[in-house]
Amino acid sequence: MTERLSPVEIMGALVAFPTVSRDTNLPLVDWVETYLAGHGITAHRWVDPEQPHKAALFAHVGPWEEGAVVLSGHTDVVPVDGQPWDSDPFTVVERDGKYFGRGTCDMKGFDALAIWALVEGRYRDLKRPLQLALSFDEEVGCTGAPPMIVEMQNHLPKGSAVIVGEPSMMQAVTGHKGGFGYDTRVVGFEVHSSIMHTGVNAIMAAAPLIDWANHRNAENRAATPSALAAMFDPPWTTCHVGMISGGTAHNITAKDCRFAMDFRIVPGEAKERWRDAYFEAVREVEAQMQAVHPEARIDLSEQFHVPPLVPEPEGEAEMLVRALTGDNAGHVVSYGTEAGQFQEAGYSAVICGPGDIAQAHQPNEFITVAQFEAGHGFMARLLDRLSE
Repeated sequence: MTERLSPVEIMGALVAFPTVSRDTNLPLVDWVETYLAGHGITAHRWVDPEQPHKAALFAHVGPWEEGAVVLSGHTDVVPVDGQPWDSDPFTVVERDGKYFGRGTCDMKGFDALAIWALVEGRYRDLKRPLQLALSFDEEVGCTGAPPMIVEMQNHLPKGSAVIVGEPSMMQAVTGHKGGFGYDTRVVGFEVHSSIMHTGVNAIMAAAPLIDWANHRNAENRAATPSALAAMFDPPWTTCHVGMISGGTAHNITAKDCRFAMDFRIVPGEAKERWRDAYFEAVREVEAQMQAVHPEARIDLSEQFHVPPLVPEPEGEAEMLVRALTGDNAGHVVSYGTEAGQFQEAGYSAVICGPGDIAQAHQPNEFITVAQFEAGHGFMARLLDRLSE
């Protein structure tokens, strides 16, 4: 039988794997699978056929029946390139009451606690099952969770309450915005800039679409938010362009321009409304381009889609977390998580995990020892509850 590691030891093992989203997570998955097997827990993995160097992992302990509590985390982390770290990002270092390391906060700290709880549950007389779900590619658009959720239901009894352990300071976060984004490629026609009227400048054609986003943001900000939207900061749907590239020289009309148009949608508003509005704006600009040169065009490719997490008053997951934490306040966030994807698949879902989201993705990322211990206490109380 494998030694039962402490949560801190498990976190140290997980952080040591540099699972940046662009790279493989298989060594980490191998380690977790082997560790669980050493305690008699059979884990299942789903390998992405388009990225065979990445896999999700899920497992079940307790009665082989539906209704499990699912502890959900992601295995990928953001890059450390160019960040001024004071210690090795992939080694957990404790100092000043904090655990430093890439992913300690977002979210290998929670992953470690969840793995610890699953193993401890293996040795408890659980009356209700517990499941672990570890995804990949959360940091690049939450693309790894949906196929994992499908595969979980093919191999395990379906759980009912999902706790997604994104850093929330151990508060019950019951709602978040949805999000989706399009890679927008504007293809123009090159001519010398002195006769620019005979060509199509892709950069200048992209500008009205970016300005379209500015106008929508101004309109949304000025409108009176719904009661549901008013819970969020900001209380409106946002349109954002954070990346743009294009052009070859200052005196040539740009042949190409690419930018990312992202939407963060408040619950209660339909993705289709914003998709259709953007598509209409794209078609109008494209028609103007093609009036000059018929080969000009705009190509759209959806890069991610994250459904919102809609608050579930009296929902099973929310009520469970509130009972375990004593937190009865209302908390929502404007970023997206895999909780909305579980909810879309028919699970009750809530966000609750140790650490402060302000530390996520930062150089010298950390989770305080106090928050990590609060997460440990939460897992111990959960095990007690599942044993009743």
